[in-house]
Amino acid sequence: MRRRLASVRARATLGTTLVVAVALLAAGTAVLLSLWTNLSDQAGTQAERTAREVAAELAAGQPYRALSLNDDDRPVQVVTEDGTLVAVSEHLERISGTGTDTVRPASPPAAAPSGEGDGAGDGEGDSDVEDDDSAGAAGLRPGEIAEDPSYSDGSATVDGESADYRFAAVEVETEDRGTLTVYAGAPLSTERTAVRTALTVMLIGFPLVLAVVAGVTWLMTRRALRPVEGIRREMAAITASADLARRVPEPDSHDEVARLARTTNETLAALEAAVERQRRFVADASHELRSPIASLRTQLEVGAAHPELLDVPGAVEDTVRLQNLAADLLLLARLDAGERPAEARVDMAALAREEAVGRVRVSVDAEPADVSGSRGQLRRVLANLLDNAQRHAREAVTVTVRREGGRAVVAVADDGDGVPEADRERVFERFVRLDAARSRDDGGAGLGLAIARDVAERHGGTLTVRGTPEGGALFELRLPAV
Repeated sequence: MRRRLASVRARATLGTTLVVAVALLAAGTAVLLSLWTNLSDQAGTQAERTAREVAAELAAGQPYRALSLNDDDRPVQVVTEDGTLVAVSEHLERISGTGTDTVRPASPPAAAPSGEGDGAGDGEGDSDVEDDDSAGAAGLRPGEIAEDPSYSDGSATVDGESADYRFAAVEVETEDRGTLTVYAGAPLSTERTAVRTALTVMLIGFPLVLAVVAGVTWLMTRRALRPVEGIRREMAAITASADLARRVPEPDSHDEVARLARTTNETLAALEAAVERQRRFVADASHELRSPIASLRTQLEVGAAHPELLDVPGAVEDTVRLQNLAADLLLLARLDAGERPAEARVDMAALAREEAVGRVRVSVDAEPADVSGSRGQLRRVLANLLDNAQRHAREAVTVTVRREGGRAVVAVADDGDGVPEADRERVFERFVRLDAARSRDDGGAGLGLAIARDVAERHGGTLTVRGTPEGGALFELRLPAV
């Protein structure tokens, strides 16, 4: 079961179908209840109308035997205040639900003396004074019909046919027969037939509606998820082939799936660029390491064969170069791995003065500017910038530290030839050395500026280069100030 519901399409179809089923069930129940209530109210209104017609005849003094009780569809009972049945429909055989289950009067209406309004039939005679007193107690005056009827459900058998009825009870106050209650019924067969018909339609229609909803949801979900399956297959193929130049198909729609495909392609492009950059890095690192290692090996082999020809200073120089290159590569590896700088308070002015000590042709003009970060890494940035400036300067290097708003700005300027505008971003790439720099290079591997920018970005800052009015290069390091 879990495997069958593992598909998003299956879960979406099942969920939609269940929601629609619950909604249809609730709506159908409400419709049936409303239909039954309305039709029952209509039956009650019909029963009340019949009861009031008979009550009006009784209020007018009509004898029991002269009442309009011949409607077979609406059985009627007339009951006295003490519960005695005094009049009933002609063909009524059995009744329930009115509180008076008898279907024949206790004394035939024909036995009532003429001129007494059938009063002898219920044993009340001509006691007009007593009737008025009891009527007053009941709240109705002689000839008045109660405004509020009462309702009940029951059954009756008329001419051998049994059916369910809605009964209305209406009280009427007469002058000579006291308080009478008229029970009249209206059949519920029409109402029940209507409800059964509606229920049958719902029982047939609801499954069809649910089948349509499930089918449409299944088809629409499959169509919506088809591009996702295409993206999955292409990603699987890219993973199997390790060809990061491939891209997933992008649908023409502008929905979430299309945005997913575009984001996936952007991720693949970034991954391809990162892998390519890593390959170039490894190749350049291998090339840079091979030269000093080969030189050092040659010197050692010559020294082993001819000790008097051993160039110890050259060997030391190559060893130092290897050491520096290994340290640069290790730092770049840590930066690429996402190493976060330590949170320490560093005064860039003091750091600039410390780094300028022992360097020739370097002047410092600094005001206090504190930043948060790794003191060692920030010192490395300043050292690399100063090394680069000293290699290219003709006479002087100037270091300026100041605050601009919420930033600490460290500017390192030289009076050399400067950096061409077209190369002002390329100089920060790894193992990049401009032609002019190569002719003056004293053994650098082209990693100093790349390390400086990476460290600046790790500290939430920037490192840029532009020209000075004198034509030299101006490197600006901007870091968030504390």
